Amino acid sequence: MIWVLIACVGILTAACGSPAGSASAGPSSATLDTSRSFGGDPATEGTPTPGGVLRYGMDREPVALDPVVPGSQEAIYAIYDPLMRVNDKRELVPYLAQSMTTADRGRTWILKLRPGVQFQDGTPLDADAVLFNLKRQQDTVRSPGNVYAKQIASMTAVDDLTVQLVLQDPFGSFANAFALRSNDGTLGLMASPTAVRKWGNEYARHPVGAGPFEFVEWQPDSRIVVKKFANYWQKDKGLPYLDGVEFRPLPDTDSAYASLENGDIDMLFASYQTLLVRASKNPDLVTYYNPGNGGEFLYFNFTKPPFNDRRMREAVLAALNPQAMSATLYQGYMEPAQTPFSPDSPYFSREAADQYPKYDPDRARQLIADYKAGGGDPNFTLSSANNPTRAQFAEFVQAQWAAVGIDVKLNLQDLATFSSAVVQSGNFQMTTWVSGWPDPFPNLLQLLRTGGSGNYGDYSNPQVDSLLLDAVSTTDQAKRVEDYKQVQLIAGQDLAIGWYSRASTGLLATKNVKGVVLDIPTGPQMWATAWLSH
Repeated sequence: MIWVLIACVGILTAACGSPAGSASAGPSSATLDTSRSFGGDPATEGTPTPGGVLRYGMDREPVALDPVVPGSQEAIYAIYDPLMRVNDKRELVPYLAQSMTTADRGRTWILKLRPGVQFQDGTPLDADAVLFNLKRQQDTVRSPGNVYAKQIASMTAVDDLTVQLVLQDPFGSFANAFALRSNDGTLGLMASPTAVRKWGNEYARHPVGAGPFEFVEWQPDSRIVVKKFANYWQKDKGLPYLDGVEFRPLPDTDSAYASLENGDIDMLFASYQTLLVRASKNPDLVTYYNPGNGGEFLYFNFTKPPFNDRRMREAVLAALNPQAMSATLYQGYMEPAQTPFSPDSPYFSREAADQYPKYDPDRARQLIADYKAGGGDPNFTLSSANNPTRAQFAEFVQAQWAAVGIDVKLNLQDLATFSSAVVQSGNFQMTTWVSGWPDPFPNLLQLLRTGGSGNYGDYSNPQVDSLLLDAVSTTDQAKRVEDYKQVQLIAGQDLAIGWYSRASTGLLATKNVKGVVLDIPTGPQMWATAWLSH
């Protein structure tokens, strides 16, 4: 049952084609600073100063501020606090919840809430509110969290602060669904039942959560404004410190960075490696960055020549020179990727990384010759998003492959067309993509499982399928680690994905911004602790 349900969720990416930075020495000595991977150091930042409005630059206009609609990850976490979160040790811990446990290997879960928490309209965050939100997730088919909510066979309010959830099948990773990023389909962000009933279909523009800031206004393509929630559940600690936050959509990368340098904004979401490099060299700015898991990669279409033949998958990878790629495309700041996991992840397999094809043009030429001798045509079309960054990448790899005897045509499309009509529709021979994530669930299952919603190249291996399902089902962390390491080995031998670089998303800020706490390296998620020095 878990297989079928998770197949319905798609991989949602940060920016489908942003070159990645580097967190450790890769093909060059240049590295990006990862000392603030999960935020700043409170011990060195001084005593928090209350007050002020922080101005935040988003990379796009949000779709909605509703937990059942994929929307703005930056703004939504100012309004909603999660029930569970991932801390700086990458451990799953309770937040609005006091605990979430299972005593029968993942079939029955007991969720306990903190007492005294209320939504910004005064509605209590109790067991009934949780049931309301989970039922709403089940009833909203378009919600990315629907796939996890549908796994619940029955749910009961044991008392005002306790919910019992009985699942259709044992699901050892189910608690993680309450700590996922909003775009990945989290069940952990609670909307006020009172507000949802009041606003109906308009709720997404009038959000009410239990986070540190309450919604004030949304001026499309201009700003989203939130103000301090006076009855926040951590008010006894003086939180939140800020009077408010103003979120501004700034899709033009250069002008957004200029706004940060000029002091027109205080923070900026960075989804392009060029921004991370520029900010890292600016002594007046602070960079929060971690390459995380996932990364930039090539999708091979397993249903079409030439990449339904492993020889050609290995040939194109062996033809890519990571030294030249780093110097040409990444300003020397590139961390090569050989597996879906970063080397600092507990799931990382050194054996899988070591078996991955190395740069060897002679090996590439031999594989191509073997393929041609059997009647195969090694020439193909590379599809990619049509922006300066991706076009430069496409032209670089086109030249690399020409050097070993492959004639590659380029199919460059605008981002919307590329994402939907090309990648998600499987209309490609090879294409570029990027997907970064803190935890293997659910992304790796979507990416590699037969029929997975992010498996756009139609890769299939029953052994990988079995290991992925076991990793999701088990409550034994040691078994989960071993499962994912085996997945890396087998999928790596198959060359299911053409990994080449870690992903690059980060956060840039002026030096007066303090108290940044990140659940994951893609934006500030615990807004209550942020403050401005004066």
